[in-house]
Amino acid sequence: MKVLTVLAVLLTVLSTGAQERQAQILKEMKYQATSGLIDKWYPLVLDSKDGGYFTTITYDFKVGEEQEKMVVTQARHLWVTSQVAMRYGDSSFLNYAAHGFEFLKAKMWDQQNGGFYELVNKQGIPIQNDKPQKTAYGNSFAIYGLAAYYKASRNKEALELAKKTFYWLEKHSHDKLYKGYYQSLGLDGTPIKRDETFASTSEVGYKDQNSSIHLLEAFTELYHVWPDKLLKQRLEELLILIRDTIVNKDHYMNLFFTEDWTAVSFKDTSKENIKTHYYLDHVSFGHDVETAYLMFEASEALEREDHEYTLKVGKAMVDHSLENGWDTKLGGLYDGGYYFKGKSELEIVNSDKNWWSQAEALNTLLLMDSYFPKDDHNYNTRFMELWTYVDTYFLDHIHGGWYEWGLDVRAESKKGDKGHIWKATYHHFRALLNCIDSLEASTEK
Repeated sequence: MKVLTVLAVLLTVLSTGAQERQAQILKEMKYQATSGLIDKWYPLVLDSKDGGYFTTITYDFKVGEEQEKMVVTQARHLWVTSQVAMRYGDSSFLNYAAHGFEFLKAKMWDQQNGGFYELVNKQGIPIQNDKPQKTAYGNSFAIYGLAAYYKASRNKEALELAKKTFYWLEKHSHDKLYKGYYQSLGLDGTPIKRDETFASTSEVGYKDQNSSIHLLEAFTELYHVWPDKLLKQRLEELLILIRDTIVNKDHYMNLFFTEDWTAVSFKDTSKENIKTHYYLDHVSFGHDVETAYLMFEASEALEREDHEYTLKVGKAMVDHSLENGWDTKLGGLYDGGYYFKGKSELEIVNSDKNWWSQAEALNTLLLMDSYFPKDDHNYNTRFMELWTYVDTYFLDHIHGGWYEWGLDVRAESKKGDKGHIWKATYHHFRALLNCIDSLEASTEK
């Protein structure tokens, strides 16, 4: 009886300690979402001369020199400013969102061929290079931002442009035979097909997980404000494709695919060749934990009867990432690993840690804890460990914002740009908002 009493007291103490730590994290996250992030970026990032949002922001939050504008970054800023306007009731952010919307509509939408240009210069003139001028990925984020802006503003023009983008993808990018979407598109929307002239390291012409998961994300956002029958059909198609095909039997996603969704793999080649083709073929722990969340979100929006199965698949993806891609010394997810032929254990082949993987993991770990609070993987403990790691190696407590890479592996990131075409405010702001909601909900129980 005494042993049981002591154990009960110990468990109570541990539980109380965890609750106190969560309360402290909640306080820190609220500060980081506002004073540490959005207050640093906005209105600094607004380009009042040429429209849209600046791309390059220096480590100490000054506008940098390189200011090419990518649809992904522009749309992500539109999404964030719209979310801030709704979340905090700040009318100035609705103006910041309207500013971004006007640039997308006037400068990044191709008035002749339809679809959004991938990249324009500071003034909004399309840039021609050796990369596809349009992508499903870029257009997915346009939909994502436009849907959020419509929700915040009720600007019907934004909703109509989101619908127009969806139908443009339906006409040009959607594969009616093998399902899913072609990622690489020509100026007129024609899918770019691979042939023998393509470099083996090029992703152009492949289908891929990244555009698929963000189309899923974008269609979910749009479906909340426009529950269209065809949109629902495509959203379900993407969810099932990702869950049952892109996620493999070993509980992680293959990255690139041929037209019929055969995974691109270099496993049967030399280790040197595998490393040469790292971008096309590795285990991406960050994408796996992010996709678990995006699948849950889509499944809930669709009110699917097989939600439990989707949850099971997502949990297996998260568990695989924790078991194989987690730094057991400092915490955090590594960038990538590989299952080399003849070996059963995964080998970490890229030990860098990027900001977006940690942000997405924070969100997903709390989500998993809400579903499986007593699981052996101790999602809540991992969440607290991860926040400690982020606070130590990613948060800039002097200038604000997040470093691009963990300082434990890339100390030079301390003076690296806070913003560029692939880094703005979307991943970490969304994660912080979701975590804040989850932590607040748990304290109310």
